[in-house]
Amino acid sequence: MELTVNSDEHFMREALRQAEIAYEEGEIPVGAVVVCQKKIIAKAYNQTERLNDVTAHAEMLAITSAANHLGGKYLTDCTLYVSLEPCGMCAGALNWSQISEIVYALADEKRGFTKINPNMIHPKTKVKSGLMAAESKKLIDDFFAKMRNKKN
Repeated sequence: MELTVNSDEHFMREALRQAEIAYEEGEIPVGAVVVCQKKIIAKAYNQTERLNDVTAHAEMLAITSAANHLGGKYLTDCTLYVSLEPCGMCAGALNWSQISEIVYALADEKRGFTKINPNMIHPKTKVKSGLMAAESKKLIDDFFAKMRNKKN
């Protein structure tokens, strides 16, 4: 696959890099980036353990960072790239942000918003899924295998 700058693949690779940081820090490996006008304006990864905060998901941190960067609460001209399908909490926040597009790698069969309620996001938000899903799945599978081995 040819990787061009400003392509969906380029930005998803950046989200996966954030997920790798989470992995190295003992967090569930989910990473996110927010892109506006073909520039990354926010990067984040899960930090629920580090911050002792159940809301410190990659998407939530990226939304806050992007809003701060833009100086407003709406992300109407932005795209979120995230390595795992957003959960219901994150989908609700993305709805309120009115983000233009969500691109996620791997579907979350247990907690993903499409399983809970696919109408949780803003009606104008476009959603794409499956981009680099294999890479995301490997990272998550490796993480949970490592965690299971620590317990034994």
